[in-house]
Amino acid sequence: MKSFTVHERPNPPSDRIERAEGLVFVKDGFSWMAALFTPFWLLAHRLWWVLLGYAGVVALLQVVGRLAGTEQQWPALAGVAVGLLFGFEADALRRWGLARRGWRMLGSVSGRSLEDCERRFFDDWLPSQPLIAAPTGSTSLMSPGARGRGWSGFGRLRGA
Repeated sequence: MKSFTVHERPNPPSDRIERAEGLVFVKDGFSWMAALFTPFWLLAHRLWWVLLGYAGVVALLQVVGRLAGTEQQWPALAGVAVGLLFGFEADALRRWGLARRGWRMLGSVSGRSLEDCERRFFDDWLPSQPLIAAPTGSTSLMSPGARGRGWSGFGRLRGA
């Protein structure tokens, strides 16, 4: 079973479909990408302060390893341990970064896959969101009578 938290950007659009397209699902659990490619993962998720801290910790490990006169494998193993720590904490760091930029957590959802979680979330969330009516005087591509017949009414409205 996979779990995700759902986040919404600050000042979301008023249209519920546009809001839905802008939502971000953050997975709970270990992240191999964050563990193996920590600096690139941090850059991809715009976690600048965390990247700066990561670079400082890695540099400190190298300096301490050289000053202590340890073999080269110990600082490398410490670097692997830091990578594993980032793999376990990647989801919390990503949520922190989103919250810092003003994103709001809407809730959490569990399912077999990301698609299943998205379906479950939207099945519950979309009906609770208000519909945005088209402005008065706007023209639709299809008249109300032609909507039930599919695209057959499209040509008539365009003057064909």
